[in-house]
Amino acid sequence: MESGDLYAFFDERLLKKKAKELAPCLNSCCIFLIGMMGCGKTTVGKVLSEALGYAFADSDTCVEQAVGEIPVAQIFQQHGESVFRDNESKALQELSSKSQLVVATGGGAVLHPINWEYMRKGITVFLDVPLDALARRIAAVGTDSRPLLDFDSGDPYTKALMSLSPLLEKRVEKYSSADVTVSLSKLADDLEEDVSHLTPTIIAIEVLEQIEKYLRGKKKTFNSHFPLDLPEFSSF
Repeated sequence: MESGDLYAFFDERLLKKKAKELAPCLNSCCIFLIGMMGCGKTTVGKVLSEALGYAFADSDTCVEQAVGEIPVAQIFQQHGESVFRDNESKALQELSSKSQLVVATGGGAVLHPINWEYMRKGITVFLDVPLDALARRIAAVGTDSRPLLDFDSGDPYTKALMSLSPLLEKRVEKYSSADVTVSLSKLADDLEEDVSHLTPTIIAIEVLEQIEKYLRGKKKTFNSHFPLDLPEFSSF
């Protein structure tokens, strides 16, 4: 087994261990992943849901199904952003009524107060990815499926960076209202890695670490809502 495969193997084992420890303390509540497009909500969400034994849902996919099985970019073009946002809120309302679910939300969902009412029924997790890393990720896969990235000039990286910057500035305060923030920049520094080398499994482990800290903080104030003794997690 090569060293990379070996590290991946141990990361998978650690993720499963931490998920098994934390799952009973979640009381089956939903986990809502928020953050900018390209931050990894869907990829990390699927890894996280599998580890916890939860179902996974993508609110964008729910909207696409509701509007007629057409892509988000096409919904924006044919019906406008308001139609998308209305259906997004309806999707989050329905998803928030469920249990044992990890939800990847749309990047702009945080701008509408009603969506916070729905997401607050679970635990909100902000995946905080540096702007440069976001732009590189999106440039690598293309911007055609991203309806809000409409900057016309420049190479794909510059186009993504120039479009993402004002969006992030508008949303960052809302993102910061999440129950839990997972900073990929800090995580990369702690592990002495580049952000681009952080795997979905490693990020999912950090999500569980931060949720555990959040629950411990909640326990001090609302002791009756959570088990008296949360398990001790192994250090990274």
